[in-house]
Amino acid sequence: LVKTYMEGITQVFIGCDHAAFDYKEDIKAHLVQKGLKVEDCGTLKKERCDYPVFAKAVAEKVVSTPGSQGVLICGSGIGISIAANKVKGVRCGLCHDYYTAKMCKLHNNCNIVALGARVVGYDIAQQIVDTFLETDFVDNESTQNHVKRIKLIGEIEQQINLSISNFK
Repeated sequence: LVKTYMEGITQVFIGCDHAAFDYKEDIKAHLVQKGLKVEDCGTLKKERCDYPVFAKAVAEKVVSTPGSQGVLICGSGIGISIAANKVKGVRCGLCHDYYTAKMCKLHNNCNIVALGARVVGYDIAQQIVDTFLETDFVDNESTQNHVKRIKLIGEIEQQINLSISNFK
């Protein structure tokens, strides 16, 4: 269930708001040091900004780039994860520790991890990102309940998109 950093991951897209700028920079450097290809989707400065812009940028890149994963960070992690989950095909899990990072990938096949710079210390933040990227979703006989639930989430997403298209 645990894999090496490079196994299967083509690229990591990372984004944050002003509250998490320093965390993003440190985590980005950590991932590059581990040998991963990392694209910074912003913010690129510490001035106040709006996290939905960067959540959308990361989410759209993750969905359109096979084998990629995403990392999003804001003050609490809540808003940026909500915004990312509005993009079709995204499963963004807000994580606070090793366990939630492992489970969001193992049980929900999340493609983006979100965390709060004001909620977790830097060492825990790094552990969350490492665990998320090292954990693999396994689709086999023993995980069929999780596969079923992920499919149900996809069906909800399709129904919502159909409802929205009826109003255009």
